[in-house]
Amino acid sequence: MKKRLVFTRKEMLDMNIQVLLERGVKIEEIADITFKQQSKYSDGVSMKLCLESVEKILSLRDTFHFVQLAAEIDRLVEEKAFRSPIQDILHGDLGLFGIDETLGLDLSGLYGTIGQTNFGDIDVNKVGVISKLDKEGKTDGKCHTFLDDIVGAIAAAASTRVAQVLNEELAGLNENVERISIFDLEEDM
Repeated sequence: MKKRLVFTRKEMLDMNIQVLLERGVKIEEIADITFKQQSKYSDGVSMKLCLESVEKILSLRDTFHFVQLAAEIDRLVEEKAFRSPIQDILHGDLGLFGIDETLGLDLSGLYGTIGQTNFGDIDVNKVGVISKLDKEGKTDGKCHTFLDDIVGAIAAAASTRVAQVLNEELAGLNENVERISIFDLEEDM
């Protein structure tokens, strides 16, 4: 029997939520980072819109692959499945390693350079659950080298989506603007 490789957006969202929960991350915690990030720049940010945006990001195929791969790499490090020196580099979350940040930049880049800029800010400041993952990942038996960056990237992309939604709403207030929404095309992503 052929193994299934492709899933619906709902299935990918559900599997991502499940693997994040298994790794100690609730989507509400990601939405909280999204809220804090975007509230610095926009008025009228609601937690509901932040949570909706996190769920939208988590339902994307590329995000599904990032989340699943990151969680699996970290799990394998915890099981000491890699050989040294990469086992030690990954467990120690060596600052010069950088591949974890590269994945985060790529994921956040799904929402352009602003997404990547948001990721850089979130990665440097390590707020909320990201700080918890970073600290916990440096203890013996735990590894969050990849997951902390992926969670930050999800929050960054969601923050950018929130900004886009709010700007779309602002544009809709102008009666002289043709009513074409970029979100009409979002289902194609």
